[in-house]
Amino acid sequence: MKIAVAGATGFIGHHAVAHLLASGHEVTALGRRLSLHAAAGFLPFDLDGPAPDLGGQDVLVHAALSHVPGRYRGGEGEAPEDFLHRNLEGTLRLFEAARDQGVPRILFLSSRAVYGDYPPGTALHENLPTRPDTLYGEVKVRAEEALACLAASGLTVASLRATGVYGPPVPGLKHKWARLLDDFAHGRLILPRAATEVHSDDLAEAIRILAVAEPGALSPMVFNVSDFVLDQRDLLAQYANLAGLETPLPARADIHAVSMMRTDRLRRLGWRPSGPSRLRETLEAFGQAR
Repeated sequence: MKIAVAGATGFIGHHAVAHLLASGHEVTALGRRLSLHAAAGFLPFDLDGPAPDLGGQDVLVHAALSHVPGRYRGGEGEAPEDFLHRNLEGTLRLFEAARDQGVPRILFLSSRAVYGDYPPGTALHENLPTRPDTLYGEVKVRAEEALACLAASGLTVASLRATGVYGPPVPGLKHKWARLLDDFAHGRLILPRAATEVHSDDLAEAIRILAVAEPGALSPMVFNVSDFVLDQRDLLAQYANLAGLETPLPARADIHAVSMMRTDRLRRLGWRPSGPSRLRETLEAFGQAR
């Protein structure tokens, strides 16, 4: 299967390209620079510019986002209008080009940010009304709505509402835990926090499943992608053990206040995430990359 991945040199896109190549697919990376994966093809693409030639592709995976480095919520920085213009209008151009050039399936990397301000501890399922409370979440909701309109014209589409994503570091990109681990190593104050996470390989496998599934399996067209709740204290305890640190750990967070995403839809298609078992290997890879 021929699969084009927009945002292929970002953290999620990099791991998605690797997973799809390993699964035997022909992958074309869309981005501003070459993918680190030599086996992938390449087409220049920027959200500010025209869409690339997608003719002959079986699937478009859209994982591109222009944002302040290291930030998604709040990724607009001091330029909200530019953030909205680049990400929403660039996304719509890409979707329309895929439709006009005969790409039969589009997968969009959305976010749990579309759920916004539901009370802590809410079970988040795909039928809940979206209520984003950030510009990032609003952009994702509006892109999902545009994608739904394309589905009405006969395309097979799906949005993957992903939670926080962790995994091995990508050369040239700052790892999501870089600042946290540095603060911990230097004894800086770290407040209690817990959040949901999913490993990058598990998200990539969700993309692969939706890329090859029968069209009818993608209706409804929205899929939560989440795995487990991670307390920063537990993460830092593992890191301290690996690094030989005796830095005091932060207090425990209230994990019961975390809103968990239901993933029944994706699991019915055979998706089985790996749980917290891969935290150690990720921390080991992070240490080797520093």
